[in-house]
Amino acid sequence: MQNNSPESDKVSPFQLDQNMKIDNAGADELLWYSPLEEPFRVSGFAWLDVEHKYRRLPTVPDVPIRPEVDALANCTSGGQIRFRTNSRSVSVRVRLTAGSGMYHMPPTGECGVDAYIGGPGEWKHAGTARFQPGQVEYESSLFTVEDRKVRSFLLNMPLYQGVEEIWIGLEPEAGVWTPESYDSSKKVIVYGTSITQGGCASRPGMSYTNILSRRLHLEFVNLGFSGNGKGEPELAELAAQISEPACLVIDYEANCGGTEAYRQTLPQYIETYRKFHPEVPIILVSRIPHGAESFMPEFHEGRLARKKFQMDLIRQLTEDGDHNLTFVDGSDWLGDDPGETTVDGVHPTDLGFKLMADGLEPVLRQVIGDRAAAAGRSNS
Repeated sequence: MQNNSPESDKVSPFQLDQNMKIDNAGADELLWYSPLEEPFRVSGFAWLDVEHKYRRLPTVPDVPIRPEVDALANCTSGGQIRFRTNSRSVSVRVRLTAGSGMYHMPPTGECGVDAYIGGPGEWKHAGTARFQPGQVEYESSLFTVEDRKVRSFLLNMPLYQGVEEIWIGLEPEAGVWTPESYDSSKKVIVYGTSITQGGCASRPGMSYTNILSRRLHLEFVNLGFSGNGKGEPELAELAAQISEPACLVIDYEANCGGTEAYRQTLPQYIETYRKFHPEVPIILVSRIPHGAESFMPEFHEGRLARKKFQMDLIRQLTEDGDHNLTFVDGSDWLGDDPGETTVDGVHPTDLGFKLMADGLEPVLRQVIGDRAAAAGRSNS
C-alpha cells in the first residue's frame, strides 16, 4: 500500500536507493598519495613542471590576459592522473576552490573526479566520486574489487572548478607503478569555449577532449574558457609556449562575438601562433549548430556566414603557402536535430560530446598521423 503520510514526504531519495548513498567506509585505512610525486603522472597542465599547480595557464603570464580568462584557467578541465596499482580500492580526497553551483551541469561534471581502468585502447569507466552538491572538500571511493590484479588507472579532474589539493587513497600494502607511456610526447592543444571546457558533461571523462585522449592515447591540453574564448592574440602566444605540439585545434567560434568580430580576431590568432610554430598543423573547427536555429533564422544565417569566412580564410592561407591548415565542418556532428543532444540548445550532453569526438577523431588521426595515435579507438 502506498504511504502518503507527511513523514514519507520527508524521506530523501538517497535513503531509498542504496546505489545513491554517499559512503566512503574504510577511508581511514588507506594510504594517501600526492599525484605530484612518483610514480604518478599528471597531464593536461602545460606549466605544471615549473609551477606545481593544477592550472591551465601560467600563474603570472608574460602577456596580458583578461581577469575572466585568468580565473577560468584555475578550472582543471583536461587534467588527468595516471598510474598502475594492485590496490583493491582506489579513493580520492579533494579540496576545491569552490563548491558546485551551476544550474545546468551536474556537480559530478563541475566538481567531480571519475575513474577509468584498462589501459591504452581498452579504457572502461570504473567509477565516479560521490559527494554532496556544494561541498568544497570531499572524500570518495572510486573503485572497489576483491582481487589484487594490477590495473591501469586514469582519473579525470573536475571540469568547472579549481583543485587546490587532490590525494589518491590506496591500500597500505598495495604497490604503485608508473603508467604506460603515451604513444608520443607531442600534445594536442585545443583552444575554445565552454563547450571545449566541458560544459555540460555529466562527469569529467565525457568532455570531448577527454574522450579523444582515451582514443588516441596522447596528452591533450584543454584551453577552453567558458564564455571567454574570444581569440585574443595573447592566448595564441600562450598556446605557442606549450612544448612539443602535435597540433592546435581552434574551436572558439561560439564565443566570437559575431561574424565581424570573428573576421578581425581569427586571422590574427592564426598569424600569432604561426610566428612561433610555422609548421605545426592547425585544425579550424566550425561550431556545432545552435538548437534554436530552426526557429531563429538569424542564428543559422550567422553560422553559415562564419563558415564561409572560415573556408575562404583557410583556402587563402593555403594558397599563400601554409599547407598545414585543415578546416573541419562541425555543422552535422550532432545530427538532424542538434537540440536533442544538448542541455540548453548550446552545451552538449554526454551523447553530444561523444558525437563531437566521433567527428573530430578521424581528422586528428589524419593530421597528426597514426604513428602518434596508434593506440586504437576505445569505448568511451
